[in-house]
Amino acid sequence: MPHGPETLAHAVDRTAPMHPADVDGDDLALLDGFVTMALQAGAAILEIYNGEAVASLVKRDGSPVTAADRVGEAIILAALDRLAPGLPVVAEEAVAAGTVPLTSGDFILVDALDGTREFVARREDFTVNIALVRDRCPVLGVVFAPALGALYAGLPGGGAWRGDIVNGAAAAWMPISAARREGGAAAGLRVVASRSHMSDATRDYIRRFDVAGLVSAGSSLKFCRVATGEADLYPRLGRTMEWDTAAGDAVLRAAGGTVVTLGGLPLTYGKRRQPDDADFANPWFVAHGAFDLAACRVDRATAASERVS
Repeated sequence: MPHGPETLAHAVDRTAPMHPADVDGDDLALLDGFVTMALQAGAAILEIYNGEAVASLVKRDGSPVTAADRVGEAIILAALDRLAPGLPVVAEEAVAAGTVPLTSGDFILVDALDGTREFVARREDFTVNIALVRDRCPVLGVVFAPALGALYAGLPGGGAWRGDIVNGAAAAWMPISAARREGGAAAGLRVVASRSHMSDATRDYIRRFDVAGLVSAGSSLKFCRVATGEADLYPRLGRTMEWDTAAGDAVLRAAGGTVVTLGGLPLTYGKRRQPDDADFANPWFVAHGAFDLAACRVDRATAASERVS
C-alpha cells in the first residue's frame, strides 16, 4: 500500500479488471479531476456543517437548499470550467435558477450536496456527487461523504474504488465490488432504503423478498453500500432527479451492480421533454448487486408473469 496520496491512475494500474492501456486516458484524467473538485467542495461544505446552526430554504419543488449547496456547487462549476470547458454541466441549483444547457452529447451532472435534510439535521450521510453521462449512461462517477471521510469512484472497465480521506486526500484506493448471489439464492437479502423518503410503495416492494436486514441511509451513499457489497438491494419507489443518482449509479455499475426501472430497463440519463414529468426526473428504480434479482423474489411466479407481460 502506497504511503501518502494515491491517484486513481495508480489505482487502475494496480487493480483494473482490464489492462490499463484499455482504459481511456482522458476519462481517467477527468475522473481524477472529479475527485479533486469533490474534495475541495466537500471541505467547504464540512466547514459550514461544523459551524453554527444551518439555515435552509425551501425551493419551488419542495426540497431544501442551504448555503452549503450553493458554495459547493460554485466550487465544482469553477473547477469544471477549467478542466472540461467544452462539456455542458447540469447542476441542481443552477437548474433551479433556470440555467439548463443543451445535453445532446456528453454532459456532466452535479449535485454538490445530496442529502440536504441529513446535513441540516447534523447527520453524517450527505454527499458530493459528480458524474459524466455518455450515450445516456453514467460512465464516470465520484461520490464523496465529507463527514465520513469516504470517497467512492467508478470507471467502467477500470473498476470501482473506495478511498479513505486523510488530510484532504485519498491515502489509498481499495477496489470494491457488488455482492454476488450464486444460483439466485433468495434467502436473506440485505436492503438499504431512504431514511427521509421511505414510502408505502417501497415497503410493499421490499416485502416481495426474504430480507435479512433493513438499514436506512441518506443520500447517494445507498448506491455505495450496494457497490461495496454491504447491501444487496436498494429500491427507490419515489421521486429522484438525475443529479441525485448519476454518480452513485456510475460507481455501482463499475462495481458490477445494476440499476434498472421497475420494468427492468436500465436507468437512462438526459431525459428531456418528458410528457408526464419534468426534465431530468427519474422513474422509480431498483439498484442491486451482481445477481438476478427476479430469482431472489419470494413470489417468483408473480415475477415471471411480470417479465412475460
